Amino acid sequence: MTTQVRSGVTLVDAGREFWRHPSPWVLSLTFIAALAARIVVGDWQFSDLVLPVLMVAAFPVFEWIIHIVILHWRPRSAGRFTVDPLLARKHREHHRDPRKVELIFIPSPTLLWLIPTTVAVPLLVFSRLGLGLTFLVFITALGLVYEWTHYLIHTDYKPKYSAYRAIWRNHRLHHFKNEHYWFTITSTGTADRLLGTYPDQSAVPTSPTAKNLHGATR
Repeated sequence: MTTQVRSGVTLVDAGREFWRHPSPWVLSLTFIAALAARIVVGDWQFSDLVLPVLMVAAFPVFEWIIHIVILHWRPRSAGRFTVDPLLARKHREHHRDPRKVELIFIPSPTLLWLIPTTVAVPLLVFSRLGLGLTFLVFITALGLVYEWTHYLIHTDYKPKYSAYRAIWRNHRLHHFKNEHYWFTITSTGTADRLLGTYPDQSAVPTSPTAKNLHGATR
């Protein structure tokens, strides 16, 4: 059953609900641990300033790729098996019921492998431990921003400022107008403009599969 619309929802109201779910806590604790470790390790260099700037600049494109390649994955047959990852299945459910709060967040089973991988990879890939920890601090911070922004868009909190209103509008268009466009979440169509998925909304037809991705039955 679809959740009823609530009027007069404040940021405090939205925040209370946000912290009732696992992924904000898991990301926050990972962020705090990474930040503490980064401070202890020290060894600050110029690359510790450059890397976060590059990460913030690249994040909209990263977000766009994840949304299209993983979340909008079309189920594929491989012999007797169907390749249909959990994230893709949950995202189809999210499109069917965009107001169901549990479907807005990163699924808990995904966190079980995502967080260890997010911790291990930068520490193994970067030649300097400090730089790997810098990456970890900022990737978890960006993850938290993503979770909060995506969650807030799907609440009944009404946009009050133009920047957030644009973000809110883009994602609403993705869900209720046409799922083939407007893939960015935390920015105002930056990667969409760059990669050709930011059309004039008046020129885009309303998709019959916006709530039923690929016309899938599951």
